[in-house]
Amino acid sequence: MLQHFFNPSSVAVVGASQNPAKIGYEILNNTFRYNYGGAVYPINPRAQEILGHKVYPDLVSVPSEIDLAIIAVPAAAVVDVIKQCGEKGVDSVVVISAGFKETGPEGARLEEELAMQARELGIRVVGPNCLGIIDTASSLNASFAAGMPLTGHIGFFSQSGALCVAILDWALGENVGFSRFVSLGNKMDISETEIMLSMAEDDNTRVILGYLESVEDGPRFMEAARKVSETKPIIIIKSGTTTAGAKAASSHTGALAGSDHAYRAAFKQSGIIRAESMHSLFAYAMAFAAQPLPKGPGLAIITNSGGPGILAADACDRSSLHLTPIRKETADRLRAFLPPTASVYNPIDIIGDATQERYEKTIEVVLSDDVLHAVLILLTPTVAVSAETVARSIVRLAKNANKPIITAFMGEKSIRGARKILQDHAIPSYDYPEDAISALDAMLSYRRWREKPPMQYRQYEVDTRKVRQVFASVIKQRRHDLIESEAREILRAYGFRLPESRIARTTKEAVRAATEIGYPVVLKIASPDVLHKSDMGGVRVGLEDEAMVEEAFFEITSNIQLRQPEAHILGVMVQEMILQGREVIVGITRDMQFGPMIMFGLGGIYVEVLKDVAFRIAPLSVESADAMIREIQSFPLLRGVRGEAPADIEGIRDALLRLSQMAVDFPEVIEADVNPLLVCPEGQGAVAVDARITIQE
Repeated sequence: MLQHFFNPSSVAVVGASQNPAKIGYEILNNTFRYNYGGAVYPINPRAQEILGHKVYPDLVSVPSEIDLAIIAVPAAAVVDVIKQCGEKGVDSVVVISAGFKETGPEGARLEEELAMQARELGIRVVGPNCLGIIDTASSLNASFAAGMPLTGHIGFFSQSGALCVAILDWALGENVGFSRFVSLGNKMDISETEIMLSMAEDDNTRVILGYLESVEDGPRFMEAARKVSETKPIIIIKSGTTTAGAKAASSHTGALAGSDHAYRAAFKQSGIIRAESMHSLFAYAMAFAAQPLPKGPGLAIITNSGGPGILAADACDRSSLHLTPIRKETADRLRAFLPPTASVYNPIDIIGDATQERYEKTIEVVLSDDVLHAVLILLTPTVAVSAETVARSIVRLAKNANKPIITAFMGEKSIRGARKILQDHAIPSYDYPEDAISALDAMLSYRRWREKPPMQYRQYEVDTRKVRQVFASVIKQRRHDLIESEAREILRAYGFRLPESRIARTTKEAVRAATEIGYPVVLKIASPDVLHKSDMGGVRVGLEDEAMVEEAFFEITSNIQLRQPEAHILGVMVQEMILQGREVIVGITRDMQFGPMIMFGLGGIYVEVLKDVAFRIAPLSVESADAMIREIQSFPLLRGVRGEAPADIEGIRDALLRLSQMAVDFPEVIEADVNPLLVCPEGQGAVAVDARITIQE
């Protein structure tokens, strides 16, 4: 896939320049200086020779076939060059040139023209407005980056060219190797999804890194990521994580759903490891690229100082790793050579006068204990130990280890040489214990993702015909918000359990309805214009006789007439009052990139204040629904505290899966809340007490 981009037999640089200050010169120079083995053809109608190589006036003049064209000419000339590519039979193009949609409407129109022309000619395009691409296996540097990364096993793609430059400079300074380096630019054609799939097929790439600002096709991206993450880890940092730019929303779900919730959900459901910073992105990458995955959570910490050992233990406690007690036989072997003041418990503190020999013996013994799945070696420089000698011992012992070995040599000047020895032999070395623990935790999480059984999906028998009828009626009335009685019909069609209800237009009808339903009852305003009934004084609960119902009817309708006089009042909903249960909320909102998103949290009026909610992209698997329920911080309340009966978790899961099916079946549902969903004690299900649904054609 995309073979001509990364292993072309020939490259043309269109816009090659004789001026060292020009991008066209830098790109051409990069294709020559790093021993790329294919043919390179400079293209410039006003030059005869550049860097000692013959120059051609245009692509058509080149006597041989061209696999890849790198275009670095003014934006207005790019479309004509693409036409030349079509004439010459070039099927792969990198457009370095800027001046397209990033500049405004005129540039956007030019980019649309370029895209249309490329599609018609069957040409694939990286860019425009990008740094270029690098493949270290083929020694191809088709970019204007200052330098060539070392050969390694990390594939990297980025929407930001400037970030690519900074990361490349960092990698050169830290001796970090890459397999491929791709600047996506405006993603006019080739997106992060195709680059990800291409890197998955590349034998030289062991781990895939990405910097994303947006995703072009959310569902396709998730599908590809799931496939790729079965064999290779994907680690991504996503910028633009605040909700400042989110649209105004009328539902609780919509109000709580910023774009970052969608990305977090998509990453969790696709096996993508989320890095929260550039620092953690490469901390993870170094471990994944160099070490085997841990077979379990058991971690051994070896240290010559108590303080760093405690920091590492604290970080371990915050992760999914365990400081597993070592076997008695292992402890006895350690006691045989360690001083009496040393600690043979985990963390294993070999104390401050530890020598290289003590480190080596300890590491060798610990590696042989099969209850330990990973080893973290901490070292603080002392006069007793040579950090470089310890590093060489670690390198030697790691050759026969079948578990990940991570190090944190703390300091700078005196351990610089040791770090280089470790890095040169694929042993990750971090500045601080917390970074090392974080990387190991990510590796364990990824292993567990890969070992998950196939996800299960449920399909319920529902009355879609009834839903279509209700939606058609609402649209015909030029409304978007369903009144509660309509929302109840939708939920009933999807198998939700509902409290008994009646619409009453007069106090007499309200009293009759309450008598038929049975006291106590709840009264709610019925109006398509009142979205948040409680806020407007449109709800009364716990009504136990006729007098209370009559008073509540008058009070509710008066409140709405006073506070929202333009509201069209259809009457009052008289509803059975459910006396037992815990309030939760389930909802639907739509994300621009990923489509329908399902929300779950504790319900009631405080949901937007507490924000203790979880999101996933629809359709939900059974496993995703369970994960949502357990993800909220308030989950222990649902399990029951201080003698309370546990809530019916199966009832919540069922509601989430039914709502997910509705979101997929009916794309016209743009927002919905079931709030509260009253969850009864275990084994008794859940009741949809109140609902709000917004649709659009």
